[in-house]
Amino acid sequence: MSTLLLGRWDHGGNLVITESHQVEDGDQKTIDALVADQDNADNMAWACEFDVDHHGDAVQRAYEEYVRDGGGVDLIDEAEGFEPVTD
Repeated sequence: MSTLLLGRWDHGGNLVITESHQVEDGDQKTIDALVADQDNADNMAWACEFDVDHHGDAVQRAYEEYVRDGGGVDLIDEAEGFEPVTD
């Protein structure tokens, strides 16, 4: 299983996670459908699949790969409220 995170970049530069879905590894059809349903009204939408089984592990990876070196931006998990380790 993989975890697909959906969210958006807010106007302050923060990554806001709004949805989390468990998908079968390599199920591109399901991933495409979930991403297509995402609200992309302001072109700030974000999505990424992580090869991990748990939401918290995916959020941690998202923080490390997309936010950590962003200089003052945060990751906000609105889906499940997970707070990534930031040290």
